[in-house]
Amino acid sequence: MPSFDIVSEIDQQELTNAVDQANREISNRFDFKGTDSKIELIEIGLTIISSSEFQVKQIHDILETKIVKRKIDVRCLKYGDIIENNKEAQQIVEIKKGVDAELARKIVKIIKSSKLKVQAAVQGDQVRLTGKKRDDLQQTIAAIKEEKFGTPLQYINFRD
Repeated sequence: MPSFDIVSEIDQQELTNAVDQANREISNRFDFKGTDSKIELIEIGLTIISSSEFQVKQIHDILETKIVKRKIDVRCLKYGDIIENNKEAQQIVEIKKGVDAELARKIVKIIKSSKLKVQAAVQGDQVRLTGKKRDDLQQTIAAIKEEKFGTPLQYINFRD
């Protein structure tokens, strides 16, 4: 029986390259001279460090353009609050990975309401879809793409 997985992943190497390019642009821009502004990769995502809240927001634009050029969906970024201390402003940007339980339930509900002959099974941070016909699986992908989720989804591991 044909099957595939619905996941939410990003290419970690492309993210690293986008952050490196953004840091290079920040170090070369005139409006960031002498501010010690940078983007750091951390365990849960990124940390944006600059001298003011305004500059942190400027770094958002730089980071998002570099990420889009690397073909990473910007919806995977979740910006936290900007924290200002003395002469420094920081913001933690969380990278959303995996299909959480709530999103998986929504996907399964959409699949069941579509009345197609496919079965959905939640397996950790992904949803596996199986069906007897390839056409049913493709119609299911189309139905899921019509729904607008806040998380980018990919369809991988197609097996016939």
